[in-house]
Amino acid sequence: MPNTDFPIPKFHFSVEWGGTKIAFTEVSGLNKEMDVIEHRVGSSPEFFKKKMPGLQKLSNISLKRGVFAGDNEFYQWYNTVAMNTVERRNITISLLNENHTPVVVWKVKDCFIVSLKCSDMKADANEVAIDTVEIANHGFTMEHVA
Repeated sequence: MPNTDFPIPKFHFSVEWGGTKIAFTEVSGLNKEMDVIEHRVGSSPEFFKKKMPGLQKLSNISLKRGVFAGDNEFYQWYNTVAMNTVERRNITISLLNENHTPVVVWKVKDCFIVSLKCSDMKADANEVAIDTVEIANHGFTMEHVA
């Protein structure tokens, strides 16, 4: 029986991205927004515009993960981009409970890398190297798992 007394913590998650199973340190950008269309008929007795839903806007999704020796998968996927062609992947992002089972699942479709940012380097830092990819998508669904 799920614990409904507390919200789900956001630090325990997994990402299936069509590559090696490597844990990601951060996922951001799961945003949807809808344009609003305003319309008013000139002969309307009401002196305001009516609003109706318009097109959806989708944010790019940002994925961050540690750099590992010999791992070139982000670069290989990024390099599939050519004139009018690109390797598109479906990505599944799952928020996990203490038993490592999905509680909330986002299924993102038709993703491809639009930006690849390599880790910065600093001689006096005490941190791991992190790569960041920004991924365009064509929408996502969200499911609450019982």
